Amino acid sequence: MRLENKVAVISGGARGQGAVEARLFAREGASVVFGDILDDEGLKVEAQIREAGGEATYVHLDVTVEADWQKVMDTALSKYGKLDILINNAAIIPRGSEGGGNTIESTTADTWDRVMAVNTKGVFLGTRFAIPLMREAGGGSIVNISSGAGITPTRGTPALYAASKGAVRLFTKSTATQHADDNIRCNSVHPGPIDTEMLTPQKVDSDGNLIQGVMEQQVPLGRRGRAEEVAFGVLYLASDESSYVTGSELVIDGGRTAQ
Repeated sequence: MRLENKVAVISGGARGQGAVEARLFAREGASVVFGDILDDEGLKVEAQIREAGGEATYVHLDVTVEADWQKVMDTALSKYGKLDILINNAAIIPRGSEGGGNTIESTTADTWDRVMAVNTKGVFLGTRFAIPLMREAGGGSIVNISSGAGITPTRGTPALYAASKGAVRLFTKSTATQHADDNIRCNSVHPGPIDTEMLTPQKVDSDGNLIQGVMEQQVPLGRRGRAEEVAFGVLYLASDESSYVTGSELVIDGGRTAQ
């Protein structure tokens, strides 16, 4: 197993990509502590992992709250004795009805603050709390989930979302260079359109056939990605297989940013 004897913390793990990562990491031998604000869904994922023979503990986690991060790290130490891996996965994307339109003018200051708090402050806090534990363990791997929008946003990408994910991209590189001497690696993953709850559902016709939307048209491979396709890239960066990889960007986007 690729993560045998490893202890991993994953934010945003109650559903979507984070839940897929939690299940995959447990199958690969990791003891997983994962958090979210969706407690009912998180506890269901915990039960599913345990029923499948994995080791996982769900903890309520608002990534903007320092006390919640402290509780997550304390749980990792008390139950599993160390921390080897941190996946900063939690993120939100602004919607028009929430004052977070695609344009700068349609984005409210409150929405800016809220999205930046989750998407950037959350990554900072998780990293800050993880570093001392990883240093004590002799090193570790931090994987920050950014976005293809953090490299090359499209005209339709909310400017606020692109800015938040661009910040994650550069924060990753700073973390990698500052903590290389601690044997702590830090890399970012940049998904393209992935078929999760964060995006609107795919549309089908009356016969159940997929109708290609704008997102799919922007992707050379012609489809949205699956959460599992991203999770396997995250697994590689979390594992010792990537021991000489730090400060790097892994793009998993069907070729969108290659255009």
